[in-house]
Amino acid sequence: MTAPTASRFPHERNTARRRIAAPTLAMLPRVGDSLSFLYADVVRIVQDDTGVCAETTSADGETTRVYLPASALSCLLLGPGTSITQPAMATFARHGTTVVCTGSGGVRCYSATTSDALTTRWLEHQVHQWSDPERRLAVARQMYLKRFNVAVPPTAPLNTLRGLEGQRIKALYKHLAQQHRIGRFKRNYDPAAWDEQDPVNLALSSANTCLYGIVHAALVALGCSPALGFVHQGKQHAMVYDIADLYKAELTIPLAFSLHDSSHPEAMARRSFREGLRLYKLLPRIVADVQSLLAPDEAQPLPDGHAVELVNLWDPEVGSVPAGVNYAGQADQPHVSDPGEEPLEEDDLGDPH
Repeated sequence: MTAPTASRFPHERNTARRRIAAPTLAMLPRVGDSLSFLYADVVRIVQDDTGVCAETTSADGETTRVYLPASALSCLLLGPGTSITQPAMATFARHGTTVVCTGSGGVRCYSATTSDALTTRWLEHQVHQWSDPERRLAVARQMYLKRFNVAVPPTAPLNTLRGLEGQRIKALYKHLAQQHRIGRFKRNYDPAAWDEQDPVNLALSSANTCLYGIVHAALVALGCSPALGFVHQGKQHAMVYDIADLYKAELTIPLAFSLHDSSHPEAMARRSFREGLRLYKLLPRIVADVQSLLAPDEAQPLPDGHAVELVNLWDPEVGSVPAGVNYAGQADQPHVSDPGEEPLEEDDLGDPH
């Protein structure tokens, strides 16, 4: 895993120039063999005869271009001030790159486009675990156990784990309130009375929203469903809340208490996460945690496997068999799947989808 590197577009001259904002291209830590993220803001992303590039034009008309490794990217994160052309989007789609529109530094996840080549491997793991009550319970237990720094009896029921989590967060609130000398603190999230909340609650709500954005982006890049949660349910972001809860005690709660005397706690919380791309540096950890939760029996996480050349056919006994194969000889053997049949001619093949 390589360290993140940030690149600022250089000035070729020392003359004064008007600048709205400094463009950013940041290659983020690589995850696994090929799951890589690139964050860009305040640039135009276009396709030319050579490839896809990010470009800016200075006040005096000088254009600077940086070519992007489209074929090596799993996920392109577009921050504020970024535009992208249709040919560039088509190139990313051909290479299987997920494109996500985010807030500055990842504090929101507004929308995403996923390539047809994005594997369903992790979505299938998620549905497999979620669809069976016992397997879902096992994942939910692991989500709670990941948050605890103390040993928990393996037979503890889910309601006990919920109680332990409540005690842990309550103790953390008390500790941080004493540390910052702000008296007793009570968590309160009330959108209808937003302006009446104290600075810590405002900062915490804002910081949590930032965290949800980057978790959402990671889930989309993996091909998982943000809606199929294991602890949470009933909302389109249930899985986002599940994963974000793994990091709140470490990231958002201490930050919120540190802003207890801020006159603009919401803005300060967002700005803190934007500085140094703090949220994006969390991406490798999010991906690793999601993979370990969804595939707990595997010694090592599976590679993301973004390149899917041909869709397979599901089989209840062997898992999957190749598509584009004539299985007419098995008509009298419905329970046997033999992937060794000769492929059909192209004209005889239907749409494998």
